[in-house]
Amino acid sequence: DESARLSQSPDDLPSVSVSVQFSDFAYRTDEGKPWVLPVVKKVESIIVNDTTLNHEYLPILGLPEFRSSASKIALGDDSPAIQENRVGAVQCLGGTGALKMGAEFLRRFYNGNNNTKTPVFVSAPTWENHNAVFSNAGFEDVRPYKYWDAQNRGLDLAGFLGDLESCPEHSIFVLHACAHNPTGTDPTQEQWKQIAEVMMRRKLFVFFDSAYQGFASGSLDKDAWAVRYFVSMGFEMLCAQSFSKNFGLYNERVGNLTIVARDADNLKRVLSQMEKIVRTTWSNPPSQGARVVAVTLNSPELFAEWKDNVKTMADRVLLMRAQLKAKLQALGTPGTWEHITDQIGMFSFTGLNPNQVEYMIKEKHIYLMASGRINMCGLTTKNIDYVAESIHEAVTSVQ
Repeated sequence: DESARLSQSPDDLPSVSVSVQFSDFAYRTDEGKPWVLPVVKKVESIIVNDTTLNHEYLPILGLPEFRSSASKIALGDDSPAIQENRVGAVQCLGGTGALKMGAEFLRRFYNGNNNTKTPVFVSAPTWENHNAVFSNAGFEDVRPYKYWDAQNRGLDLAGFLGDLESCPEHSIFVLHACAHNPTGTDPTQEQWKQIAEVMMRRKLFVFFDSAYQGFASGSLDKDAWAVRYFVSMGFEMLCAQSFSKNFGLYNERVGNLTIVARDADNLKRVLSQMEKIVRTTWSNPPSQGARVVAVTLNSPELFAEWKDNVKTMADRVLLMRAQLKAKLQALGTPGTWEHITDQIGMFSFTGLNPNQVEYMIKEKHIYLMASGRINMCGLTTKNIDYVAESIHEAVTSVQ
């Protein structure tokens, strides 16, 4: 039971010299501390000293300059959809709020009014809130689609494409834009093209969840490639964006729901209904976090600094991946460990089985999920040798 593992307290266990926590969901520095991005500190100071600001309500759909700039980094400044005035957005309470707004709208208006029967497909495995958000929005048929190949520790492309071919037409598919949570395994660009072709032909609806843009590879453009490709193919779609990871604004709950509509008139109708849903949910969104993002994205100098800050975080995670793989290979740990660096983003499916996870927790005091998933930010230069040696012991001594 993963919730039990998360709640297990190290205080109840014997004292040890090393204890490693891998079940956290946030970025940590090499010292294991939260990091306030330097650009965020700078922008917060700018906002504090701006005497023109007040505490009036924001518009129902949110801060206009935040919404437009957030959609631009998802779709690209040169997006034809933006140029054709068929892109709009809703400021939301984090990425979860963006998913919630999208789910509520789709349940009311997609594929027939108030349609609870349309199947919603989420990857197996996926971030657990995906299932709950769509179920709680009223969808009665939330199903998994094949994604993770445990034996080969990679993407089950054949299974994924097979589910796309066999599902009912007009089904809704929730796709991870980059840094798939929890496996860290993304399709390649060629694989994305195959996925898009089938989805277009089968008339399937695309709902991207983009929680890690820039944070995964260090490149905003690379991490948004799939979203932009689907738009270029002519899909109408939704894209939930979170700025928790790539701005470090976890407690500000800064999210955006980007809407790519068929045309400008259809976009107006969608946004008018979105206003009604927002009005009865949180009425008006908060301003502070959205202003931090908007000021940053709309200043060339601050935008460049932010990209450097994001790359700092991404590079640390990539370095820990490379070092962990190298140390396991140097130890001669049985099995292949290429998946550690093939995966991307904050999370990794190590390939450890439940018995080996149990050994790691009870014998080595390294806390991870029962699935073998770890947060790579839990690795530091101070504990990586201990973690690698512990994984080696678990693999060699526990079946």
